[in-house]
Amino acid sequence: MTGEMVIVLDFGGQYNQLVARRVRECNVYCEIYSYKTPIGKIKEMNPKGIILTGGPNSCYEEDSPTYTKELFELGIPVLGLCYGAQLMQHILGGKVERAETREYGKTEVLVDTGSQLFHNVLPSTICWMSHFDYISRVAPGFTITAHTENCPVAAAENAKQGLYAIQFHPEVLHTQEGTKMLYNFVRGVCGCAGDWKMDSFVERSIREIREKVGDGKVLCALSGGVDSSVAAVLLAKAVGDQLTCVFVDHGLLHKNEGDEVEAVFGPEGEYDLNFIRVNAQQRFYDKLAGVSEPERKRKIIGEEFIRVFEEEAKKIGAVDFLVQGTIYPDVVESGLGGESAVIKSHHNVGGLPDYVDFKEIIEPLRNLFKDEVRKAGLELGLPEYLVFRQPFPGPGLGIRIIGDVTEEKVRIVQDADAIYREEVANAGLDKEINQYFAALTNMRSVGVMGDERTYDYAVALRAVKTIDFMTAEAAEIPFEVLNKVMNRIINEVKGVNRVMYDLTSKPPGTIEFE
Repeated sequence: MTGEMVIVLDFGGQYNQLVARRVRECNVYCEIYSYKTPIGKIKEMNPKGIILTGGPNSCYEEDSPTYTKELFELGIPVLGLCYGAQLMQHILGGKVERAETREYGKTEVLVDTGSQLFHNVLPSTICWMSHFDYISRVAPGFTITAHTENCPVAAAENAKQGLYAIQFHPEVLHTQEGTKMLYNFVRGVCGCAGDWKMDSFVERSIREIREKVGDGKVLCALSGGVDSSVAAVLLAKAVGDQLTCVFVDHGLLHKNEGDEVEAVFGPEGEYDLNFIRVNAQQRFYDKLAGVSEPERKRKIIGEEFIRVFEEEAKKIGAVDFLVQGTIYPDVVESGLGGESAVIKSHHNVGGLPDYVDFKEIIEPLRNLFKDEVRKAGLELGLPEYLVFRQPFPGPGLGIRIIGDVTEEKVRIVQDADAIYREEVANAGLDKEINQYFAALTNMRSVGVMGDERTYDYAVALRAVKTIDFMTAEAAEIPFEVLNKVMNRIINEVKGVNRVMYDLTSKPPGTIEFE
């Protein structure tokens, strides 16, 4: 990818992706590898620095994840975080023991500002602790550079060898000067130049795609989401009309979204590619008729999408390359990158490769995090409304309609959602809230509109704030904004007489309704 790289060795820590993202924010390229990665491979990669993540184990127990001592003798700077710090000390001759009291949460840490790691950091700084064990004795050659009231070794270093251990998590936002500490490590200690920037990534990707594809034919399943759109534009810039994009409009998108996608990628758009829009709305509504069980709805939508795409692919014939919008979290969470629990099977556009006649897959975004994909989209000139589009599930509104899906219900939820999104944007809250949408409940209730009694649906509004989408809290939207949304929905959307706001956090709830 680039001349200089820092690698993260993952020991099962929940924040492994966050570590890599924070390093990239310092304009240094970073990849995640399992702690099982052989030392020979690490030598071949020749990283400028190595970061060891946290993890749930105790390093002194026999079956805990570990690494060879040789890692610390390569002459490459190593930064251990939490478990990584304890493991470094344990391997190099220090002592790690069970603490009498667990240290968890925001903690005042007193640091030695003479350490290169804590350059420009306040002598007393707030950090995020999460550990049962503690370093009771540092390894030979190490000096203690930070402590807390309960933790005698919050940080230690052997600066001569380029080895640094910190007991807290600098990668999480709760550690107030954590990004500064990681910057000090990768740019200061490791000497990285910081030339990992999105413009250079885009230029290099276009060049590499052009070389790889040659005069071959390329096929892309375009959903209209951020990932597939950015992947499609990269390919379009690289190979032009050698690319065919198939956009399956299943009728479960946001209001007017199909037309918006066509405006960008279709014949009137600025990209020189072959664009095929398949208006399969009625076909999907027919398949979903009478189906209310969420998983069955997901399966029907996924399978029907593949069938429609397959039919179009057959018309096109054999292609050389299939484009997928796989991004880095998909790679890591599939178990291919790190060591943390496998969260989902490898992302491959719903299984399309089994149905399409192609030779090779191109995944131009597989090394990018979501925020980096958005930056790439802006760099490529995609419109902001598409780049900053809300996270949207593959089955679309099919899972934002509780119960069976009908064309009428789709219209209701599209109209209600459009009003909600418009008013959130008008209030200037759209950049603050990580995800927000309207869902249609399966509840009908009595209401009064004018002099008439009504028996109509209830719409539920959802808005959450989250960093990683693993946990989330309901966003605090001002009452006057919610009140305006309620008034507009009830007055403008036929079939709705009640609007509710969902306060449920995740856990116990999920962000989506089904």
